[in-house]
Amino acid sequence: MGIIEKVVKQVKILGGKGTKDKVYSSKSEYPGKEAALRAFERSKAKLFNVNKWSDLPGLTSTFELYTSSGKPAGDREPQKGDYIRIMLPLPAPENWVVVTDIRQNNEMAQFTVSPSRDPREGGEDIEHFFIDEATSTFKITLNGQTLYAYEIGKNEGINNQGTDAGKRELINTLVAEGGWIFFQKIQWRQLTDYLVHKIEAKS
Repeated sequence: MGIIEKVVKQVKILGGKGTKDKVYSSKSEYPGKEAALRAFERSKAKLFNVNKWSDLPGLTSTFELYTSSGKPAGDREPQKGDYIRIMLPLPAPENWVVVTDIRQNNEMAQFTVSPSRDPREGGEDIEHFFIDEATSTFKITLNGQTLYAYEIGKNEGINNQGTDAGKRELINTLVAEGGWIFFQKIQWRQLTDYLVHKIEAKS
């Protein structure tokens, strides 16, 4: 893509008419299949303990799992229809996502979320700086003796158009193209490193 095309795409994104796809990943290799399987089981426990993500070392967001009725879910595994409240370490409002899909087998586990309303309130405004078509998939896989972790972001468009944005058009643009664009790499690389045991939670 040339410079002009990149500029045009960025202008569309800022205007809420374009989207981005991004992938962050980490991996760890193990000396044998048994060690790799044990690491995968530990990784799966980390993946599905969303509240624990708040304890990653260094600068990190706060993650809180809520039930489909908007009640704190504690440290149980997420279920389809649950919500996650995300509070960035930035001067910005809280953001909400809903769990739309969960899959797992002997060598893979993942769940997907999309921007959503605040389940504790009756409104329909999307309480997130991305549009509701955006998705984030948190995934781990075991391939032989190698453990992989991914954060896969798709259709990441700024929620600054129409009624979904509510009164957050300006702040959503500033967060998405200001603080988050720089912090995103740090946050998801921390998480994928944590899921493959390169770093551990603080407590």
